[in-house]
Amino acid sequence: MTKAVLTKTNPAMLNGVDVAALSETLNALHRQPELGAFQFRAKNAWINGGLNQSSIDGFFGAGKEETRSRPFTFAADEPPVLHGKDQGANPVEFVLHALAACMTTTMVYHAAARGLEITAVNSELEGDIDVRGFMGLADDVRKGYSEVRVKLSVEGEATPEQLAALAKMSPVYDIVSNSLPVEVVVETK
Repeated sequence: MTKAVLTKTNPAMLNGVDVAALSETLNALHRQPELGAFQFRAKNAWINGGLNQSSIDGFFGAGKEETRSRPFTFAADEPPVLHGKDQGANPVEFVLHALAACMTTTMVYHAAARGLEITAVNSELEGDIDVRGFMGLADDVRKGYSEVRVKLSVEGEATPEQLAALAKMSPVYDIVSNSLPVEVVVETK
């Protein structure tokens, strides 16, 4: 893994982030708040059993439609103990990945914007779930995680309290830690 650090020979980079470009983006968002409206999309197709595949490609952001340089695909399955064929992480494991990735990226970007150097970030996440809930066997058991624990190990110049505050600015942290409305529409053919 390559680490970019702020040095006398590379003053525009901190934590692998182009600080000048980030500053320009922040200034543009102050001038034109409507540029902050993004819409990300995923398409999913069921394959068989617990196996399905999602594709991520286009999105709307900064006032226009964008297309990725290449689509990203992710297989999701269940482990054999949950009657899957273990051909991908299961969906609740993807939530842990999304949370770890977003909290890390958020912390690193915000630290760079504040001139705080970070040289390494590692995380460990655990999520507790009682499968009786989503199997419909116990009405009093939550269908999703009952608790998620995130342990971040960070090397850098900021305090643990500063870094925790920056990590909690993560959109996925917000999604996971706060309820939000989810509209579900089912069409039959």
